[in-house]
Amino acid sequence: QVQLAESGGGLVQPGGSLRLSCAVSGSIFSTATMNWYRQAPGKERELVATITFGGSTNYPDSVKGRFTISRDNAKNTVSLQMNSLKPEDTAVYYCNALRLGYRYWGQGTQVTVSS
Repeated sequence: QVQLAESGGGLVQPGGSLRLSCAVSGSIFSTATMNWYRQAPGKERELVATITFGGSTNYPDSVKGRFTISRDNAKNTVSLQMNSLKPEDTAVYYCNALRLGYRYWGQGTQVTVSS
């Protein structure tokens, strides 16, 4: 059974940094594309970072240059380093694994950017 568990969310001031981590149990990690999504109140879930099993990354313009996704295939973890955070980055952040057309989701972790 595949399980994803996020950690690292919290409250941070504008301009600050946070690092989110996601631990993946099960046998899919090494061949899965890993993603981070976020969902703010009243808004649709938004993709904010992608990393393939080969290590290629992609970001939307809204976070490019501020967020960095990375993965450790030996530890079955994926991380999201978030710098220069803005109030509009406030959302619940979800870890997602995509493999062979199946999506697996974590429970989410709250990130609040506020002074």
